[in-house]
Amino acid sequence: MNCTTAPARPALRPIPLVIGLDLSLTSTGIAGVDWADALRPKAGVRGHARLDWHLREIKERTRAADLVVVEGAAYGHGAQAGHHELAGLWWHVTQMLWQRGIPYAQVPPVQRIIYACGVANPAKDHPKNVRARVTKGMVRDAVATRYRLECDGPGRYDQADAAVLALMGRDWLGLPVVEVPETHRRALGGVAWPQMVPSAP
Repeated sequence: MNCTTAPARPALRPIPLVIGLDLSLTSTGIAGVDWADALRPKAGVRGHARLDWHLREIKERTRAADLVVVEGAAYGHGAQAGHHELAGLWWHVTQMLWQRGIPYAQVPPVQRIIYACGVANPAKDHPKNVRARVTKGMVRDAVATRYRLECDGPGRYDQADAAVLALMGRDWLGLPVVEVPETHRRALGGVAWPQMVPSAP
């Protein structure tokens, strides 16, 4: 990813607005550091109409952002249904951010898990067939415990994932919401951060 050619942004406000995006065709997580939501299109909406719906919703909700932190692709899921369409959504969203001069970071899924839980595979002691589901719950629990942000209802795991991304962005800017152990903060080193965003005062 090349973030260095995006148009320049105005100076950051004292506390920058960082938004996390966990893109999904059925339930996109979107969050700041103290709120989280899930964007869920109506049943039956597919193809271009679904992509257009997501793009309009995300464009409106990120219009004032100083930094957007987007989860990158899980390359091990490349053969799953919908992967091609999801990749299209990712490029549409990041292109829109670039066009509007909003810097964005790309976070590999494993770095998000490390930032939340301290390790890449926190559910390794569980049976292999349930590890992914258990890990989702552990990330959600970490968001509730460390950051006092409850993610409930449909899309709760997507909300929690997006919250972790936003929290990572604030930490990278030098304004962590709470003190985070180095075992977790090391995840910041595995992220493709944009070069044009200075640390806020």
